[in-house]
Amino acid sequence: MEFIPPHHPLTPPHTEEDRANWLRLLRSRRVGVATFYRLMREHGSAADALRALPEVAQNAGVKDYQICPKGVIDAELRAGRKMGARLLLNGDPDYPALLSLLDDAPPAIWIKGDASLLEHPMLAIVGARNVSSIGTRFTRTLARDLGTEGFVITSGLARGIDTAAHQASLETGTLAVVAGGLDQIYPAENKALYHEIAEKGLLLSEQPFGMKPIARHFPMRNRIVSGLSRATIVVEAAARSGSLLTAGNALDQGREVMAVPGHPFDGRTAGCNLLLRDGATLVRSARDVIDTLAAASPIARTAIETPDEAIIVPEPKAESLGLKDHSALHSEILARLSGAPVAEDELIRDIGLPSDRIGSEILTLELEGKISRKPGGLIALC
Repeated sequence: MEFIPPHHPLTPPHTEEDRANWLRLLRSRRVGVATFYRLMREHGSAADALRALPEVAQNAGVKDYQICPKGVIDAELRAGRKMGARLLLNGDPDYPALLSLLDDAPPAIWIKGDASLLEHPMLAIVGARNVSSIGTRFTRTLARDLGTEGFVITSGLARGIDTAAHQASLETGTLAVVAGGLDQIYPAENKALYHEIAEKGLLLSEQPFGMKPIARHFPMRNRIVSGLSRATIVVEAAARSGSLLTAGNALDQGREVMAVPGHPFDGRTAGCNLLLRDGATLVRSARDVIDTLAAASPIARTAIETPDEAIIVPEPKAESLGLKDHSALHSEILARLSGAPVAEDELIRDIGLPSDRIGSEILTLELEGKISRKPGGLIALC
């Protein structure tokens, strides 16, 4: 798979006011990750995008639109300082390099703990919450052995496999991506582990402080877990498991996907066996992981050293296609979408108009609440 670098190489702001504006744009109503990057590309700076946003919303039919109040951002920044957390913006020198390569990389993340762990290669270990004893033992051994080899272990602080992976890699390096705000401990049973990671490892979140995790936050968290990592390893997962979504994210991100095989009669490993059937690398020990990574082309080096080799698909010329009015184009976009997510670039190719023209209409429909963004550059009807 050839990696195509994302289209949001933004220069991060340097003044405190500019950094606050960046965060204010991101926290404004109906501005998700993809919309944030689109607005930044169109307007050049967060301050200019904020000034334009009410008019953009009005043109989309959203009445009485208000951008995020400045006081909300001031409170978030105070909460970060009080907690001893640090704000990283995409483009900052310490922002995770692999994560920045994603089209839907978080524009801003909060971290607390040992920031030097971001400089080390990472591997994600994920799996079932209802974990077996042998699955727990294997996870601990795998995480410990990979940590000894110099890898930081990433996971989502959930019960089960996540917990075992974090516990086993506390001394060698572990990073927990939390679904809610950085100050929200979930699940409550992992309170002690949360504080241990804050002391010895690293906590990370893209959500504002005080935000309790809700259902839609978990897929967003999972894309970060896989996005930070060179490979995602699934230890135990049912056939319909959130861990399989994380593995799917890893595939979409051009990363390695690996799985630990299980007994055919054990429902907790059915998802792993499905991944192996579909081509995931089989993992019996840390050595399998290390050998696979050694044979693979590192995605970071591919993206950074050979940008000229990225595939560039020429866009059709507007004059040769004819322009459609807004209502007709809106209708066509909505007609081609459903509740099942599709890639935005596929939709653009199907309609056959310039990407900037369709992109602006997609933004309008998103602000109107008719479509929604999904991880991996996907869109769907609300």
